[in-house]
Amino acid sequence: MIAVIVAVGCSATCHAQQPPAVMEDVVVTGERTGPGMWRVHRGAAQVWILGSMSPLPKGITWRSKQVEQVLDGSSQVLVQKPFEIGIARILWLLITERNSLLVRGGKRLKDVLPPDLHARFSAQRTKYTDDPNKWERFRPLIAAAFLQREAFHQVGLSTRLDIGAAVRTLAKDRKVRVEELKIAGVSDVMDALKTLPPATENACVAASLVTVERDLPRLLDRAQAWANGNVERIAKLREPAEVDACRAALDKGVGAAELIGRMRRSWLAVIEKYLQSGGETLAVVNMDMLLEPGGLLDELRAKGYEVDAP
Repeated sequence: MIAVIVAVGCSATCHAQQPPAVMEDVVVTGERTGPGMWRVHRGAAQVWILGSMSPLPKGITWRSKQVEQVLDGSSQVLVQKPFEIGIARILWLLITERNSLLVRGGKRLKDVLPPDLHARFSAQRTKYTDDPNKWERFRPLIAAAFLQREAFHQVGLSTRLDIGAAVRTLAKDRKVRVEELKIAGVSDVMDALKTLPPATENACVAASLVTVERDLPRLLDRAQAWANGNVERIAKLREPAEVDACRAALDKGVGAAELIGRMRRSWLAVIEKYLQSGGETLAVVNMDMLLEPGGLLDELRAKGYEVDAP
């Protein structure tokens, strides 16, 4: 899964250019059910796992009758406490934590980004906005997040649809208990941003730029596959090498050390807890964490649990 610290959502407010025609054919709108769920079980206990993804096609609404049916028989829902910063959070942090999001010392983005990265950023900024100085006062990860949001919006993608939040609402309506999974040793993302080394931040900016420069068709393909329930297609659409480089940099960073491993271990522990205690549980888990080789589904199988595919 993408390990970049900052992910942004909501619709763009800048003037939009027309998306490339090659991308228009894969945009999905209307009501979609998403993929089916994995059923992990041993004896009478079972945990249903719904794979979530972001970004998704802009304009879709999500409804899964299977999820609703599982919720009707579940004792609890498991969701992860969000680690990403959305646009609404960024706007709030500009009031409460402004200095953490801006380049300090009166400098601009061009003063702190390596020249090659800033040149690439500028080229994409020109492509997706009409302001040659837009986001220059923001620190690199925040500026890259805004740029990525703008690119997503213009090609028909959005991070606005939060499957975890949607399932929370469904659970609340049914008075099903919601347990929020907190990752051991991982504090709020603002703490990570405050301690992130410049080299690590630059590696993740590079990954974000690769996404904007050449990875949008893959993300659109993945979004369509999720909306249509095509899990096999999602599994084949692997991430660029630059995203792995960002992940490796984060794993060495102070603020996000071992983030991915901690997430996987935390999920494994809580799913096993409910498999051993009996009853029926619904969990909403990042799709990449489920499908990656050696990921959560593979670990559950290795521990002897039965895993039924969607």
